[in-house]
Amino acid sequence: MSERRAFPMSSFAGRLAGAALGLAALFFGTAGTLYYWEAWVYLVVLFLPTGLILVYLARNDPALLERRLRKRESRARQQVALTLAMLVILLAFVLPGLDRRFGWSNVSPAVVLLADVVFLMGYGQFFLVLRENSFASRVVEVEAGQKVVTTGPYRVVRHPMYVAIIVVYLASPLALGSIWAVLPALLLPIVLVERIRDEERLLTDSLPGYKEYQSTTKYRIIPGLW
Repeated sequence: MSERRAFPMSSFAGRLAGAALGLAALFFGTAGTLYYWEAWVYLVVLFLPTGLILVYLARNDPALLERRLRKRESRARQQVALTLAMLVILLAFVLPGLDRRFGWSNVSPAVVLLADVVFLMGYGQFFLVLRENSFASRVVEVEAGQKVVTTGPYRVVRHPMYVAIIVVYLASPLALGSIWAVLPALLLPIVLVERIRDEERLLTDSLPGYKEYQSTTKYRIIPGLW
């Protein structure tokens, strides 16, 4: 069972508000206008469930919430993968505003809203992973007392968190009304493949029972493919 202890909600709430303001500044600054309804909807779709998950974790699994705050990777390959992922995501978030400013894309409202729904489905998967695995840290590590999780989405693939991340970030460009921003977003799964390969090397060497888990759950992120 996860260790329960008091957690400073105000600290995380401040970070969440700062992230929302920073992302809003990026979207509306690059668009050159506040009349960008796709960005307004996206911000709500992103930060409302994030806030709800924050409250849930603070009440039910504060240790996991602390793990989700960690940012510094100790493994060199993970540092490179994380840097590349951040660059890809930044580009995927910069292009939609420029697309809105210069009118490069013509994405229908129906497609935008459908992308928002897909985004929420990915976010739902993310939440299921957090509920199932209290050791789902933001950084790649193996902690004392950590056990292999084989239930819930982990019965289907070994890395359901990355499935959720891929769905969320591939849906984001269209949710923001941009076709061109899909191109850099497509690079993210490639970066995550290298992150997963290195993570599995660590888990195989350091997490008891992971080799056996690999033999029973054969696929990493895509059943029947990889």
